[in-house]
Parts: sequence; structure tokens; C-alpha cells
Amino acid sequence: MIIALFPNINKQLSKDLAIDIREFLNSQNITVVAEDEKAQVIGAIPLSEIDLTTISFMISMGGDGSILKLVHKYAHLDIPILGINLGHLGFMADVPISDLYPSLQDLIKGCFQLHKRVVIEGKSTSHKGCFAVNDIVVHRGSNRCLVKIAIHIDGVYLNTFEADGIIIATPNGSTAYSLSAGGPIISPDLEALVLTPICPHTISNCPIVLPANQKIQIEYLSNYDPIEIHADGLNYYELKKSEIFEITRSKKNFKLVSLPRRDYFSTLRTKLGWSGKLR
Repeated sequence: MIIALFPNINKQLSKDLAIDIREFLNSQNITVVAEDEKAQVIGAIPLSEIDLTTISFMISMGGDGSILKLVHKYAHLDIPILGINLGHLGFMADVPISDLYPSLQDLIKGCFQLHKRVVIEGKSTSHKGCFAVNDIVVHRGSNRCLVKIAIHIDGVYLNTFEADGIIIATPNGSTAYSLSAGGPIISPDLEALVLTPICPHTISNCPIVLPANQKIQIEYLSNYDPIEIHADGLNYYELKKSEIFEITRSKKNFKLVSLPRRDYFSTLRTKLGWSGKLR
């Protein structure tokens, strides 16, 4: 088995822990690889020396943002990711340091589930397109006032929102920016998308949940500066007046390793600080 380790070697905790993880995995007869500039530091084999398609798992060390960066950097690979959390509890990076080695044992033994989560793609006539694991955000950008954005679903007119923007989130991203903007939490295993207006002028403009296979067309109507499109907060594009941006469900999935020692709902309760108790 080959496991790719992705630490932040500029942070002492991450670097030291990566060395310990590499030693532990090597003791279990597992080959550990890392990006070339990090491999020598932690004693792993450089990625450039192997066929990347032979990697069984990627281990991200950081938070949910680290996982998103990893997915985008290696978008051409279809490898499951396990997230080790080195900061605040994450929804994706949910393995704490305190439970690290029992979790790695579960991974090695095959005691895990593989969740294939929805990924979305966006494109317009002016750029080649993008994809997102969490969300695609259409925002007013440098404009100082609300902008008008028309939405069509499978070619059928839905509404024109006068707002700061629109968030189109996957179930995985429903607990990110969309939640902060008043959107619902969607179970990550559902095939759905949520469209959430950002600060709409009309308070009756509520979030709407849609089937993931429906095509969402976004048209910018205001006579202002171009607005901004952000995919997972990593890729940036501009959308000009009358230009249409189209969002569809991607053919690819994001594969996240889920261990029996953790579950989504316990992470949800802890992350959101829910205090309800069984009676």
C-alpha cells in the first residue's frame, strides 16, 4: 500500500507529526510518499519518483481548507482523502490528534467507509470553467450596491435576485458559507444542491434546495462593473453584464474517507455547539 502524506512543514507541529506518522506507517509495511520539497524533510519518497495512480490514500494534515486545496491541486487524480485535523474541528478533516493512531489502524485494516460526495462544475463563454467541492459563489465584487442576478433552472426562469450575490453549494458545502448566509444543512450523502441568496433586498427570497442533476444558469443583469465568481474560495473569475454562467453536477465525485470512530452527526453537534441532550 502507498499513502501520500501532505503536511505543512512550515509549522513545527505538522512537520513533527508527519515524521511520526511516516515512521508508524513504515512500521506497518506501508510506503509513504510526499511532495518533493517535503519528502526529504519527513523521510518519505518523493511523488516525482512514483506513478501517482498507485497511491491508495491521501492524508491531509490541517483543516477543511487544506483538503480543498489538495483536491484542486490534484484534480486529475481519483484518490480518497483522509483529513487529520490540526486546529479547530472540521467537517471533513475530523480526525483529531488524540485519536490519530487508532484511526490510522482502522484505515490500514480497511475499517472505513468511502463517501462519494457531489462535485459541481461551472462555465461561461469567457473562460474554460471550474469545479467546486463546497460551493461556487457569485458576488457583487467591487460594486458598491446590490446587483441583479437572474436564475434559470433547466431553462425555466426561477427568479431575479437583487442581492450581494448567490451561493450554489453542494451538501458538503452546505455547512460552509451557505450556512452563514442562512442556508440549510444538507446531509452530505444526498444528491442535491442549495441555492442561497447573499443579503437579498427582499426578505422573502429564501434558500432553495434542488436536485443535483438540474442545470443552473446565472445571468448578470446590472449595468455595473463585472461581478466575481469564486470556486471553493480558490479560483476566481469575472462575469460581465448579460453573460451567462452555467453550473452542473460534475461526473466526478469527491472521495472522503470516513472512519467508524467518527460520524457526521457527532461532528455537526460539536462544530456547531449544539447543547441538546437525550432525555
